[in-house]
Amino acid sequence: MACFGQPCTEVLQSKGVSGMMYDEVLRADCALVEDYLQHCFAGRDSRADLYDAMLYSLLAGGKRIRPVLALETCRMCGGDVTTALPFACAVEMVHTYSLIHDDLPCMDDDDLRRGQPTNHKVYGEATAVLAGDALLTAAFETIAEHGTSLSPERALAASACLGRAAGARGMVGGQALDMAGEGHSLSLSELEELQRLKTGALISAATEIGCIVAGGGEKERAAVRRYAQLLGLAFQIRDDMLDVEGDEATLGKPIGSDAANEKVTFVSLKGMEACEKLVSEKTEAAKEALCSTFEDAGFLCWLADKLVKREK
Repeated sequence: MACFGQPCTEVLQSKGVSGMMYDEVLRADCALVEDYLQHCFAGRDSRADLYDAMLYSLLAGGKRIRPVLALETCRMCGGDVTTALPFACAVEMVHTYSLIHDDLPCMDDDDLRRGQPTNHKVYGEATAVLAGDALLTAAFETIAEHGTSLSPERALAASACLGRAAGARGMVGGQALDMAGEGHSLSLSELEELQRLKTGALISAATEIGCIVAGGGEKERAAVRRYAQLLGLAFQIRDDMLDVEGDEATLGKPIGSDAANEKVTFVSLKGMEACEKLVSEKTEAAKEALCSTFEDAGFLCWLADKLVKREK
């Protein structure tokens, strides 16, 4: 499905592509990810309740957007999805670790995550910290073990990409800015930079790792990075909107936590109507970033549209 020189939305409509087909792809990808995560720590010696705590959060559900992005970017770039699967799940391990730590009393102090008690509420703060630490290191262990299926250059590039996204130059740096910004006024540009790091960096890494596994070059990597950065921004703006107008039962966590923690958000800066427009604009720009480079970006364009309308 060629997108070159024509807006993705128009191409999808002209080709009559069925959202149902993409729903099936999404379900199949999620099933692959769930099965892999279910078995990734099987057969290991017990370490008190550490593995239980790790799996409690790792298998707690969620949209699995990041591993799906890795798998489908790999497919779009002509790669083998099964080869990309361990790398995709490594990204999800990093994401899960960040959620465990984000919920801790010293961070956001949340009691619920995905409708269930947060990790530290079940296993205690010390074990929750260790579970997050263990998931972070398990991600790089997974990449190292399965990197032999790739050339050394690709395996090293994938590891470096995830490391940058997870650390001080990415997600952790964004979290530091987020904590420092509580109770302080932030400009729109400062907020965008914070969220580019905290939320966008790992989303960007997921797509870029999928491209790396498939053997994509710099042009392809730049295009998927651009897509993911814009998608991550749209995702976060939508998240801020849901914290104001969302349904607590649907979200699986309390709403209004941003205001309670005195956090500057896109909604507090721009208002709901402007945020709605921003989400649409960023999503369209994300899709165009792919359609100008790839012949068949249908699924990832559909996924971007789906995330615009999400209720959780």
